[in-house]
Amino acid sequence: MDKQERNIGLAIVLSIVTCGIYGIYWFITLNDEVKQKSKDATLASGGLAFVLTLVTCGIYGYYWAYRMGKATLVARKEAGMDEGSDNSVLYIILQFFGLAIVNYALIQNDMNAITSYAGKTKKTDK
Repeated sequence: MDKQERNIGLAIVLSIVTCGIYGIYWFITLNDEVKQKSKDATLASGGLAFVLTLVTCGIYGYYWAYRMGKATLVARKEAGMDEGSDNSVLYIILQFFGLAIVNYALIQNDMNAITSYAGKTKKTDK
């Protein structure tokens, strides 16, 4: 079940225009997409990750950022792509400076690349 690519620019604009409500939806669906593509059963679901971030006043968000960095590497490997670089520390730094939306955009870019790559390999297999 491959998801369609999400337009990152539109997602950022919608997050701003809706005062963060779309950002919450984006966070939850992005987390679930990474979990599915990395096949990592130890990752929390998107809803649980959001609740934990909320309850811990953002502290869980640092752990989430780290885990997303590691999980995107695994997802790229599962898709048969070059793993690329480990962005876990970058995601934590961005989280620290309140730039979680940049994390979302970077992670979404990786998920879009995986979706695109999977679509191309399916076409060549036929």
